[in-house]
Amino acid sequence: MKKLKLIISLFVLTIFIGCSNENSDINLDAIGAPTNISTLVTVTQDNTGKVTFLPTGEGVTRFEIYYGDGTAESGYVNPGETISHIYKEGIYQVKTTGVTLNGKRTEVTQIITVSFKAPENLEVVIANDLAVSKKVTVTATADFALFYDVYFGEAGNPDPISVNIGESVSYVYQNTGVYTIRVVAKSAAIKTIEYSEDFAVTLVSKPNTSAPTPPNRQAGDVIAIYSSKYTDVAGTNYFPDWGQAGQGSSWAEFNLNGDKMLNYINLSYQGIALADGTSINVSNMQYLHMDVWTADLAKIETSLISKTNGEKPVVKDLVANQWTSIDIPISAFTSQGMTVADIFQLKFVGTPWAAGSVFIDNIYFYKTPSQLIELPIDFEAGSLTYTWSGFGDAGYGPIPAAVITNPDKTGLNVSDKVVKIEKTSGAQVWAGASLNLESPIDFTKGTKVKVAVWSPKVGAKILYKMEVSTSPKDGNGNPTVFVEVEATTTVANEWQVLTFDLAAATGFSTANLYDRVILFPDFGVNGTGSIYYFDDIKQSN
Repeated sequence: MKKLKLIISLFVLTIFIGCSNENSDINLDAIGAPTNISTLVTVTQDNTGKVTFLPTGEGVTRFEIYYGDGTAESGYVNPGETISHIYKEGIYQVKTTGVTLNGKRTEVTQIITVSFKAPENLEVVIANDLAVSKKVTVTATADFALFYDVYFGEAGNPDPISVNIGESVSYVYQNTGVYTIRVVAKSAAIKTIEYSEDFAVTLVSKPNTSAPTPPNRQAGDVIAIYSSKYTDVAGTNYFPDWGQAGQGSSWAEFNLNGDKMLNYINLSYQGIALADGTSINVSNMQYLHMDVWTADLAKIETSLISKTNGEKPVVKDLVANQWTSIDIPISAFTSQGMTVADIFQLKFVGTPWAAGSVFIDNIYFYKTPSQLIELPIDFEAGSLTYTWSGFGDAGYGPIPAAVITNPDKTGLNVSDKVVKIEKTSGAQVWAGASLNLESPIDFTKGTKVKVAVWSPKVGAKILYKMEVSTSPKDGNGNPTVFVEVEATTTVANEWQVLTFDLAAATGFSTANLYDRVILFPDFGVNGTGSIYYFDDIKQSN
């Protein structure tokens, strides 16, 4: 018997009758309308025009089928069941309506062709999935056909999967290899048309997502070898080869939508060499980090190579078809008797040897900082570098923003350091400056933020914004997970404390890992060359 392509979510409701417990009350109004309504439509190949409908959907207690041929009454069918109807030859608009227990309805219309002609002009597209190994998707179209059957050719699964003509169906194989995939397109006619192809089912061979974004760090807490996040050691050779081309190994720099990463192909051993005469001292670092993606390697061996006493390896397991983030303690090398004060090369070895490829990104040494740029911020820590990045001048370049000596140590703020943001003449209404945090905000300390503000005028809107820097970007390259709150200055040329209530803002969630603070002085107004000062950014309840 054929297997039907079936995805059904049954809405299950249990009612206890005669129970006096108030918890037995059911709020029917809370039930939403049905979703994901679709219908598989098949027809017998005997010229009778008998069409069978298998509706599916989520949250449905009953389906109604309007046949579209002038039949007065609709067909009614329960989830998981089918219903049949006899058609004359023609093209019909069939409506499938899913109904919930409380009567909410969702309707989907599809056009079906009932033809007593045999299908013609069958076209089939078979493709390996780009993201999931051993997953194959088939799409078929044909004139006069109503549906098609796909035989995927894997032992133990002889039955076909039926699909509406023009729609796609996917299948995940147990193993890679070459399989005979057969597609049979069917109309209401006795004669069918089919297509077969010996298709190679493969593993995913390259990533379709970027590696995790590294956290914000102080320059003194990281030594970067290959990373767009930090400043890399200059003059580094990422493909010295060391004669491995003879092993069938090679390399490339893979570009994933603008995100570059190292790709070592058929990895026997390959590696990285610093510029001639250059070495780095990583003895004050705690870890070597890298992100590795592979489809076919089980392990990667990483060696640091010292000018003084050679190399020592550390082996790590890899997980296929996803990024594996690796943090190797520097002690894993030094415990083998290695000196790490003069590292000039790194080497990578694949397991199995010369039989698989890796993609590597974010290679850097790092240590846990003694201090972090995190809330609260008062700009007084001499060991931290507060790098404010201005944006939005008249030409869309940066406006001046920097930590300086407090120019007005009076009133509410007599601290030594503040941040200065100059809204230059003609600057955009959205001009401001941002600071990356090295630790996400902990909202157990409060969901209100207080900021000391020095404004040259009364009535200036100050927009306080926080972003999750790693969230997906919008069309302008800005993170899509953020929160914004406005406050207005009430004094001029003196310090005051403004409060920003994050919990009152649309989209705010304490679960979000906000790691960027942005200040917009005189928001909504073009720049006039005025200077604003900010200090003491801290949380409160």
